[in-house]
This record gives sequence, C-alpha cells and structure tokens, in this order.
Amino acid sequence: MTRLGATILGLIVLVLAGFASMVSFGGGTASREADQARVAPASPPALPTQGAPLAVPVAGVGAKGLVDTWGQSRAGGLRSHQAIDIPAPGGTPVVAAAPGTVEKLFGSVTGGTTLYVRSPDRAWSYYYAHLAGYAPGVREGLRVKRGTLLGFVGDTGNAGAGNTHLHFGVSRMRTGDRWYQGEPRNPYPLLAGLAPRR
Repeated sequence: MTRLGATILGLIVLVLAGFASMVSFGGGTASREADQARVAPASPPALPTQGAPLAVPVAGVGAKGLVDTWGQSRAGGLRSHQAIDIPAPGGTPVVAAAPGTVEKLFGSVTGGTTLYVRSPDRAWSYYYAHLAGYAPGVREGLRVKRGTLLGFVGDTGNAGAGNTHLHFGVSRMRTGDRWYQGEPRNPYPLLAGLAPRR
C-alpha cells in the first residue's frame, strides 16, 4: 500500500471511529428522537368509542330510537345545537354514557340542572342537561361506571314546560380545560355506533 493510500485509509478509520463513539455515547440521540417524532407525531386522545361504545344515557332508549339534532337552529337562529336531545318521560333514569368522574354539578338558565362527567384520561367531557334532579349520592368527585345512575329526565332550564328530554353533549378537552370548555363533538354517531364526525 502506498503512503497516500495508508493516509487516506487512516483518515477513514478515524472518521468512522468518531462517528461510532458519537452514536454510542448519545451524541446522536437528539437527532434520532427528532426523526422519530417526525415519523410518529403525537396522536390525539382516543375517541370515546374506542373500547366500549357510549351507552345511550336515557334508560329504555335504544340507539335506533335516536334522532340526530346536532346543528339544528336554536333561539331563532342565533345559535346552533351542539348536542343531541333525547326525549323521554319526566323522571326517566339518566345514566352515565361512559366511565369517568363527576366534575361539576351546575344550575344554569339554559341547561337547568346539569352535570358534567370527565373521562378517566381527561380527554373527553360528557354533559347532561335539563335534569329533573340528581340521583341520591351523586356529588362532584364521584367516580362512575358506564351505566351508573346520575339523575332523571326533566324540563329544567330553557327546555320548556313539559318538554322533557335529556340534552346530551360531548366535548373533546385539551390539557387545562375546565368543565365548561372543550370542543363540542356530535354525540349522535358515537351513540348510534356510526363513524364519529371530526
């Protein structure tokens, strides 16, 4: 081997050795993690239908009996309905559509007697409104399972006297969102077993 060939070979060996030590001692870790992040971006929270589907939250009502009222005009066209209304006789049991923790019991002019349940991963909120009242023992901080009795169908708030129904809403929550925040999603496909709308 010529002197020039030996020098070039020596340089190649040095460069390769330096590269190998950089990788083995973590010098390339940040760039590998950045590459992985580009390949696999953070995924959004799982839809609430993954695993067990949402239960229809009014006792005795099946998925086939639901009507999609999402987006209907309300208040003379001033707002859009961001939930589903499930008509039922007053006093019909209202049950948890999914597991979670009762985050807020609240009385409002529009929703009347309401209740919010946050999913265990805190990524989803389930809203129950126009209740006639809460079930015994229901309180903020209570952990519930799918099907746990929460309250009873009523006509409180702006439902209108005798217009007994459950106003049921679903919101996707961001980190730090409080019970009244989040991005509303159409509950109908989640309850009816259809593909969720994004």
